[in-house]
Amino acid sequence: MIYVFLADGFEETEAIAPIDLLRRSGRKVVTVGVGDNIITGSHGIPVVTDTIAQEAELTPELEMIVLPGGMPGTLNLEKSEYVQAAIDYCTANGKYIGAICAAPSILGHKGLLKSRKAVCYEGFEAQLEGAEIISAPVAEDGIFITARGAGAAIEFGLKLVEKAVSPSESARQKAAILCD
Repeated sequence: MIYVFLADGFEETEAIAPIDLLRRSGRKVVTVGVGDNIITGSHGIPVVTDTIAQEAELTPELEMIVLPGGMPGTLNLEKSEYVQAAIDYCTANGKYIGAICAAPSILGHKGLLKSRKAVCYEGFEAQLEGAEIISAPVAEDGIFITARGAGAAIEFGLKLVEKAVSPSESARQKAAILCD
């Protein structure tokens, strides 16, 4: 199971593209509203989530969490005790954490990107405390997958799919996704 956390002001493309790709790959994706189950994106698009953060259990079935960027969505995610608990759970249990655009700053503020390769939306680099900022649309280092922004949302989603499926499924799943 994969949780995609949505908070008011999230960047729609950075959330919907990875959700779509992960679901096409056969993964169980649960959208999790921070604060409510109707969350409005940064461009005014309301999204009805599958559940709310208070009801999203952190269990061994959780494989990954995804944090879309956008403003003030990133700030709203970072303020959430539920999102913080999910990040801590994933870190302690070796579960993947995907963050795109401004959202890698949440990981940076927690010191989780120190000495790790990472990327983010231009201008947020200083927020990735101690990270090795690379020049790529998507970066993977350990359990952390970061991406630049909306323009990298498909590549970010495909990297999440690659990590969520078994190595033997990966090529087939990606091919199926790209051919649909």
